[in-house]
Amino acid sequence: MTDYHLPPTLAEYEGAVDGWLHGFACNPDGTINPMFEAIDRGEPGEAEPRWYVRLKGDEKEHITVWFTLGQRTLRYEAYVLPAPQENVSLVYETALRRNDKLVGAHFAIGVEDAVFLKGELPLVALNEAELDRIIGSLYTYTEAAFPVLLRLAFASKFA
Repeated sequence: MTDYHLPPTLAEYEGAVDGWLHGFACNPDGTINPMFEAIDRGEPGEAEPRWYVRLKGDEKEHITVWFTLGQRTLRYEAYVLPAPQENVSLVYETALRRNDKLVGAHFAIGVEDAVFLKGELPLVALNEAELDRIIGSLYTYTEAAFPVLLRLAFASKFA
């Protein structure tokens, strides 16, 4: 990957994301923010740097947000639900209808037909406040949709 953006360079974006994410894990008084269960990097030497942020959820026990730094964008995604076993069309329709109310993310069918929230941000718009907004939005959208989608996708287990 070339260092297309000068300045800031991709290395500077990478360092900034590292710092911002680790800053979110601490409260202003220096205590650990209990909402953040883990923040870590993907494998060293990856062509595109990756991070994950694991949050403690209420409706969904854990919410993991993945960030991938590309040459021009920061892509992000959160796993919401495995492939539905029942009411498949209704689950996907419900998720797609929710897309109309979402800002900066959308429901998508991913690997093995699982339901994800995904989005992308141009690097020129990337800053600490925007990264915080993304994490908060994906958390909120997942928490709101998960119970509804889960009960539809696995209805017989809740009967």
